[in-house]
Amino acid sequence: MRRPVAWIVAVVLFAEAVGVAALNWFLGVVVDRQDMSLAGLDPDMMSVSSKIGGVVFGLYFALCGLVALLVALRDRAPAGLGRVLLISAAVVHGVLGAFTWGLVGWHAFLFMILALALIVLLLMTYDARQEPAAGQRPEEGKGGDGSSPVSPPPAPTTP
Repeated sequence: MRRPVAWIVAVVLFAEAVGVAALNWFLGVVVDRQDMSLAGLDPDMMSVSSKIGGVVFGLYFALCGLVALLVALRDRAPAGLGRVLLISAAVVHGVLGAFTWGLVGWHAFLFMILALALIVLLLMTYDARQEPAAGQRPEEGKGGDGSSPVSPPPAPTTP
């Protein structure tokens, strides 16, 4: 079940990366064509910043999708920066889900919560400790819990 979840997360994050970048680019074009000022801000600056923000946010989601794709290909838990990226993507989806409920509607909220649930499921399924299968012995020198054997303390010497 772990690998299909990782594949689905990768596809969702790549699609979201393209969608976020395209939406922000479109909003930048709309602001540019309206040529209206918002509270005295330069319309060109708002247009360019919207486009840059869309590209940066799209690259962030694409990087998170790449981490999920590597997890799916290797069938290993994400570690280090990859784990941090997936956790931050989960937090971003939670925050965006809260905003989309009021601003966009419940359909967008459901999508954000579904993406959040998939990322958390990916992180949780790879966190489960793998017990040795029935009939397999633990590695030499290790107990069943993975700890190394402890030697008894040395006997006290008398002077």
